[in-house]
Amino acid sequence: MESYLVSLGAGVLIGVIYSVIKVRSPAPPLIALVGLLGMVIGAQAVPALKPLLGL
Repeated sequence: MESYLVSLGAGVLIGVIYSVIKVRSPAPPLIALVGLLGMVIGAQAVPALKPLLGL
């Protein structure tokens, strides 16, 4: 969990720096990032739910 928080903090810091120096971020648009988040959640949900469903 700690690595996720460090990664999030680094991303926020870089975002702030980009904003201050007025550089356009090379990251994909927000809608693409939300889609990627959904894919990660879905991929993690299947192994977590298998024991609960008896599969």
